[in-house]
Formats: sequence, structure tokens, C-alpha cells
Amino acid sequence: MLGIEDIRQRKEAVIETLKKRYLEELIPVVEEIEKLDTEWRQLLKELNGLRAERNKISKEIGKLFKEGKRDAAEELKKRAKELDERIEELEKREAELKKTIEEKLRLLPNFLHPAVVIGPDDSYNKPIKFWGKPRVWKKYIDQFKEETDGFDVEHEVIDWQPPHHYDLIEMLDVADTERAGKTSGSRFYYEKKALVFLDLALARWGLEELMKKGFEPIIPPYMMRRRVEEAATYFTDFEDVIYKIEGEDLYLIPTAEHAILGYHMDEIFEIGELPKRYAGWSPCFRKEAGSHGKDTKGIFRVHQFHKIEQFSYVYPEDSWREFEFLQSNAEELLQKLEIPYRVVEISSGDLGMVAARKHDIEAWYPGQGRYREVVSCSNCLAWQARRANIRYRRKDGKTDYVHTLNSTALASQRVMLAILENHYDPENEVVRIPKVLHPYLPKEYREIPVVKKAK
Repeated sequence: MLGIEDIRQRKEAVIETLKKRYLEELIPVVEEIEKLDTEWRQLLKELNGLRAERNKISKEIGKLFKEGKRDAAEELKKRAKELDERIEELEKREAELKKTIEEKLRLLPNFLHPAVVIGPDDSYNKPIKFWGKPRVWKKYIDQFKEETDGFDVEHEVIDWQPPHHYDLIEMLDVADTERAGKTSGSRFYYEKKALVFLDLALARWGLEELMKKGFEPIIPPYMMRRRVEEAATYFTDFEDVIYKIEGEDLYLIPTAEHAILGYHMDEIFEIGELPKRYAGWSPCFRKEAGSHGKDTKGIFRVHQFHKIEQFSYVYPEDSWREFEFLQSNAEELLQKLEIPYRVVEISSGDLGMVAARKHDIEAWYPGQGRYREVVSCSNCLAWQARRANIRYRRKDGKTDYVHTLNSTALASQRVMLAILENHYDPENEVVRIPKVLHPYLPKEYREIPVVKKAK
């Protein structure tokens, strides 16, 4: 959330942000906050004056009693009582105003980084970088040119049709969505055989890679309270995405990011403790609301998956450098897995309320002939920290809010599918797993052959 000082000192910048985010309907909220804040400050000034007067009278009453001037003291006690009643009335109104102002501040989105592309929806998202040499089926060339518009991306044109992941998981016999449908419903799946070990290998390898860069590995609780979720997200927009535990103030975590934010809730980092970096592995649970009809075949968009999340607490002056650091870590992992990808600048209208800037990294899927999101990297500035009350100690002894950042490291199921599609060898009918994962895999699963079905 924004702070009241943002309204006092940068009101026009807040309104400009709302316009750039296509949230003009929230401009009256800013005006209302300013009006309420003016009332609050005037009330506080009156309240402090009355408190000072009451303290002065209290001392005077004591003095008069000592001097034996009981009648004069009793007269002042009447005035003191009137002051107490007025102070109580104003304190109640002050608390109400303060609560209302905070509730309305929670409705406002984060500021925008100057580099964010201004546009109302995801059609304005802008590719800014490409890596790797994707294999492109000749019938997907026009589609590939659209995906790489404005960039000269080296690629290999192939004559054979690369299989889609939903065909590959059947060909390799590594996942079962049909039986998962019987036990759990749509958008669930059983991982089997090689895919089980590939999932675990990505988790172990990814955590070790991040540990080398100073991240502390952590597995968070798989459930969290509403206050944590409200601190991490714009809850109104996110409520349809997450699973509520009936009868409990608990939600299944949609990502480790939110639970890691809760880890330091209501805490103060002392001098020298930042940056604090975590690599969180967890299952993630999402309803996938709004995705009706999208990716219904296969396991690209599911209700449950595993993910490693990077999460950083940093000093405000370091947050944009940290943003680049988290993104580079995610890119390095994909490069070591030999998965072609592109980096996309997310437009203002597609950014959501929390992030000041977000880059998605999209892996190339030969079977689909498309780049698809596998990483999302965001700088949330102080927006989450204010809501979670997470601060740091400055050198002058005062405290201020930290900046929080998050980035996917490895979203297991989407990365596994990218491995299957990009490393499929049609001549030998086998998927060759990248060598960096071999130390974490049984020898028999370093290559995954197509299973020959009995006729």
C-alpha cells in the first residue's frame, strides 16, 4: 500500500499512476483520502491542545489542594471532566479517521517504474530480450515471426512436427490426467516414473544453485492466515484464485512468496541485516479462476504444482539492482537447462496492483510454436512491507519500510514441459534430459524413451 505521506507530498504522481494503470475510477479515493487526512490533522491538533490543557489543569488542581484552596480546586475539576469527555470523543473520531484512511490507502496500487510500457492490457506487453536458438516447425514460421516481431532471432527450421506436451506425456507415460480426473477433477494430474524424479531433480538443483548466490533455502507452511495474504496481494482481485480452508482463518498458499513475506511480518531488520534472500520451495495451489477453456488438455495450467521462488528484503536504494539480480538468476537457470526464452516487459494495464515493474520470462515450446510464461519477476517497492509492517533500522536510529521483491526461479511443471518439448529427439524417440540435472537423477531417467504400446 501507499503511505499517507505519498498523498500529502506526491498527490499528482499518485493520480498520474492511476491514469497510467487505467484506474481513473480510483482518483476520487485519492481526493477523499486527502480530505480525511486534513480533517485528521486538524482534529489531532485540537486533541493535542486539549491534552496539554488537561495536563496543565491537573497540575494546578494538585497545587490548589496543597494550598488548601479546595473550592478553586473543585471548580477546576469540573473543567478537567469536561476536557476528559471532549478528549474521549475526539480520540474516538481520530481512531475512526485513521482506520478509514488506512482502508482507503489499501485500495491504491503501487507506483510505476518509468520503463513500464503504458497500455491497457496484455496486448501491450513488449518483448525486450531473446535467448537461445529455438526449433521452429516450418508451419509455425509465420507465428514465430509474430512472436519475435522486431528482433532477429536465430532459429532452426524443422520439417517434422514437434509433439505438444500433452502428447509427449502420454508417449513417454510420465503423467496421467484421466485417472487424476476420477480422484480430483479437472486440472489435476499424477506424475509418474521419470517425471517424478525430474520434478525432484529440478527442486534440488535449483535450490543448490540459488544457495551459491546467497539465498537461504526454506519450505514454508502450506497454509497461511488472511492477514498475510492481504499483505502480499490486492486481496479483492486475488480471492477467486486461492483456496479457503472451511471454518478456519487459513488459505492454501498460491506461491511460497506470500508465506515468506509473512515470515518477517511485524519485524524490524537491524543495521547490516539486509539484503535478506530466501529460496522457497513449495507446492502451490490455485483455482485458475478465469481460465475456463484455456489449456484444458495436458498439464500446463493446473490447480497444484511445485515451484521455487526467490524472495528478497532489501534497502530501498538497492531494490532495482536486486530486480536485475533476481531476473538474471532465473535466466541463468533456463540457460543451463538449454531452454530458449524471451523476456517481456509487462504493460501498466496488465501489471496488477502490487508490482511497480514486472518482467515475465517466457520459454519457447516447439510443440505449441509459442513462448509461454515460466517466470514472473516483480519489484513491489514498499507496498507489501507497509501492509505487513516490515521495517529496517536506519543509521539515525529511525525506522523505514524495506522493499520486497520476488521472482520465480523454477515453476516445475512448466519447466518440465519445456524440457520435454525442447529436448525431444524424434529420430531416436527419446527426450534427453539436460546434463546439469544428471547428478540428481537415476541413470535410467537421464533419457526418457517413448513407450511402445502393444497393438
